[in-house]
Amino acid sequence: MKESTIASENLLCEQHYVIIANTNEIESLGSMNSNYKTKRTTKVEGAKSPAAEPPLQAKVLVAIPCFNEELYIGSVVLKAKEYVDQVVVIDDGSTDKTALVAEKADALVIKHGSNEGKGAAIRTAFDYAKKAGCKALVLLDGDGQHDPMYIPSLLKPVLDGKADIVVGSRYLGVKSSTPGYRTWGHSVLNLFTNIGSGVKLTDSQSGFRAFSPKAIESLSLVEKGLSVESEMQFLASDAELKLAEIPVSMGYHAKPKRSPLAHGAGVLNSIMGLISRRIPLFFFGVPGVIMIAFGIWEGWRTIQGWESTQSFWLGPALLAVLLSVVGVLSLFTGIILHTMRSFFR
Repeated sequence: MKESTIASENLLCEQHYVIIANTNEIESLGSMNSNYKTKRTTKVEGAKSPAAEPPLQAKVLVAIPCFNEELYIGSVVLKAKEYVDQVVVIDDGSTDKTALVAEKADALVIKHGSNEGKGAAIRTAFDYAKKAGCKALVLLDGDGQHDPMYIPSLLKPVLDGKADIVVGSRYLGVKSSTPGYRTWGHSVLNLFTNIGSGVKLTDSQSGFRAFSPKAIESLSLVEKGLSVESEMQFLASDAELKLAEIPVSMGYHAKPKRSPLAHGAGVLNSIMGLISRRIPLFFFGVPGVIMIAFGIWEGWRTIQGWESTQSFWLGPALLAVLLSVVGVLSLFTGIILHTMRSFFR
């Protein structure tokens, strides 16, 4: 998307007004039920970010968590408004003009005092949606990657009561300009997320999603970073929510804000943490059994070496002891954590 196009779309909204909800102004929004005026915001470093009181009972909401997306947020808001009752932008501590541009596009802006992470921004969006009493909530990114024209397709299964969460997948046949390294990385993250959650999705990392009121109430998110989509899959499985996918096309217009390798490693690390908490017997027990097996094999080699050469193979013997001890500890850790999780469930 070219910057000139974005600028021209943003200029169309010069005469619109918007409520900007800052974290230190949220309480005052409850009295604004009939006559809404713009308010100056003050950035509060390190402040908590509860959702603003909804100014109207919107049936369908779009929430856009974003950080430093002044080049794209205006056009994303304008396009999304065509399909929903209200667009809410969660400005996660941006240092550019993201909030101002979103304001000009007639979006409700909820600002975090600092950059708390995508997961925290989505929690703010969920809190707002609960108070608004909406029939459905759609999440999409503010960098132009997600095309709002797919919003009706995402919403239909939710509004028809056929699904609680609908995920827009870039891997279901619709052509997307996904870079090769992302496709490979997503396949790894999909594998571990699907195994750990017990729910199979083709695009576990897609941030383009629709949620029913039941899903919004059921998903008690904890993750603050970019692994929040994987966490949703784990929580959806625990809450027995109905999931569906639809094919969507995604574009990559902006340069990555962080190293793709570091991003992928961070998400994978968080997924491993989710797996260890949800299925500890699998996470700790399987590696434990494998290490015990290799320990026994190395021990057998040591015995065979002694019988054939009458010499003691110190290296294999130490390795056999190490693998066996670590394997037993890992296995019993998995058993204990599994028992504790079953007891406190």
